Amino acid sequence: MPVARPVDGQVGNPTGPDEWFKSLPLVTRYWFGATMIVTLSANFGVIEPKQIMYYWPYIKDKFEVWRLLTPFCYVGPFEFNTLISAYMLVQFSKQYETGGPFNTGAGGGTADYAFCLIFGMVTILITYAISPLPLSPIFCRNLIYYVLYVWSKRHPTSQANIWGFPVAAIYLPFAYLALTVFMGSSWMDMLHGLVIGHVYYFLVDVVPMVYGKEIITTPKFLVDQFGMGLYEPVDNEPARPPAQRPGMGRAPPDAAARGAGHTWGTGGQRLGTQ
Repeated sequence: MPVARPVDGQVGNPTGPDEWFKSLPLVTRYWFGATMIVTLSANFGVIEPKQIMYYWPYIKDKFEVWRLLTPFCYVGPFEFNTLISAYMLVQFSKQYETGGPFNTGAGGGTADYAFCLIFGMVTILITYAISPLPLSPIFCRNLIYYVLYVWSKRHPTSQANIWGFPVAAIYLPFAYLALTVFMGSSWMDMLHGLVIGHVYYFLVDVVPMVYGKEIITTPKFLVDQFGMGLYEPVDNEPARPPAQRPGMGRAPPDAAARGAGHTWGTGGQRLGTQ
């Protein structure tokens, strides 16, 4: 499976692991940090994988409420596909969080992305219970491909490159799905994430444009916590842009907000350039 490689001005710029980690945007940093803690703890035997899986009877009867979160933070055992998934988590989450998420009430910033993840997690948990698909009770890859799908809809004309083949961002989720099926790997969790991603996209972008109704709105407590636009520490917080009408944040951010692009595979084009 091809992976994204950072170029000019991307994640590879910081000089050490600590600086690199601190350079990640807020939501991506916490999600990735929690994923590394849970994944490494399970692989080194600090905790058993069965203790972090989603299992409703234990949540309800034994009050093991951590099972509502830990399934989204376990990438898998030590193997190559796990490394790829962890890398994709950072790249797609960072790209979407900093590139201008769909505006659902916070100007297309950190609060909107946090709500996007919460919506995806809750919907994944609900649909897992009723899905006819043979899904695993571990949902990290589901959430990664959920974010990938939403990003591809938010920036459909961005260009990617997989093994030398140019792919428009709008087709990238399906290209990954097709490659996974072709290589005989598990793909049900990917499909689950893509379906949930389409539900979110339909509710935040299609419904307001076609039907004139705004169904999905970022809760006020998230806007109060992170403010409008991309969250910055209080001591160097810049002036935030005014809020746009919720649900209609289709206007692309400026080039400085998007930053440079990524190459996908080898010899790729830059992703997210003008």
